[in-house]
Amino acid sequence: MEPQLGPEAAALRPGWLALLLWVSALSCSFSLPASSPSSLVSQVRTSYNFGRTFLGLDKCNACIGTSICKKFFKEEIRSDNWLVSHLGLPPDFLLSYPANYSDDSKIWRPVEIFRLVSNYQNEISDRRICASASAPRTCSIERVLRKTERFQKWLQAKRLTPDLVQGLASPLLRCPSQRLLDRVVRRYAEVADAGSIFMDHFTDRDKLRLLYTLAVNSHPILLQIFPGAEGWPLPQYLGSCGRFLVSTSTRPLQEFYGAPPDQAADLAYQLLGVLESLRSNDLNYFFYFTHIDAGGQEATRAGENKDIFSCLVSGCQAQLPSCDSVSEKQSLVLVCQKLLPRLLQGRFPSPVQDDIDSALAQCGDSTRPDPEVLGAASWLKDILRPLRTCDSRFAYRYPDCKYNDKF
Repeated sequence: MEPQLGPEAAALRPGWLALLLWVSALSCSFSLPASSPSSLVSQVRTSYNFGRTFLGLDKCNACIGTSICKKFFKEEIRSDNWLVSHLGLPPDFLLSYPANYSDDSKIWRPVEIFRLVSNYQNEISDRRICASASAPRTCSIERVLRKTERFQKWLQAKRLTPDLVQGLASPLLRCPSQRLLDRVVRRYAEVADAGSIFMDHFTDRDKLRLLYTLAVNSHPILLQIFPGAEGWPLPQYLGSCGRFLVSTSTRPLQEFYGAPPDQAADLAYQLLGVLESLRSNDLNYFFYFTHIDAGGQEATRAGENKDIFSCLVSGCQAQLPSCDSVSEKQSLVLVCQKLLPRLLQGRFPSPVQDDIDSALAQCGDSTRPDPEVLGAASWLKDILRPLRTCDSRFAYRYPDCKYNDKF
């Protein structure tokens, strides 16, 4: 399951790191019933050759990475449904694009291609960057960023420390611990892993790419440092090129608001379980949501006029809660208010529906103390557990559920 996020950090108790997460229901997905294999197998028609301009390489070669550029140029990442005519191009106002990915040009799998910010925001920032250097309308973004005071400090640094990221707008860096930043360096996939917390093996361009990504949108960093292979409920990071990242594909939670009751109960049960794992896990990281948008439209429009690089140069104050003010109930309250009602209300017969509605009301009540909200969420899970169906459609837990007395 994937709460797809856009993230941050603060210590709530000794040894814990809290990550503030922004989540949109349009980019939230869950383990779902098994579906038939994709038809995108051997015959996928080439429809668009990803060029340097579309990828942003013409303006920003040192943006978020180049690890997957060869896949684009070899047309091993492509889509056949973007063109409205043979001369058309992919619409540049979108933040994400469905595509197909192949390692052998025979077997294809669905992926998502994401812009870190809208094309419009990129244009605003590009103009601001060039203007700061008294350059014309276009300039070398990389060359200008290299001259900033912040990056000059990065060039001299052997270790990524909190002072180097202070003032960046990303929630991930709101209150960063050294433990988190060391993990960023160790897991940064655009640089070969040297097994070290030090940046001695980073080139100047590697440092610039990392800084750029953290300054614009730390989502790709989150996918890299908390991989699904370790059990984190996030999609797999496949690589970056220019101003795009590529990850495994997921289905939006919004698609299942009208799902059958057993599937709705299953999704809601999974979501509550994932929130538990993000709050309590073996590595002592505490993730929490700062915003949830059940429809997704507001999220894509938010901050359209924001200059994302003003924070990179001089630092800025993000509108986020202080690090010591986040409670354990925060994610549950948001989810019980915004997402779970869309899945669960009016779906079940009485008195089950009455119990669900009561549990949702208590779980989504921000005025209640943490223990009461946590208790309401636990009660809701108990209600949902027997409402789920154990059959082969739910491949992620079948046949285990068949032999599990606690299912």
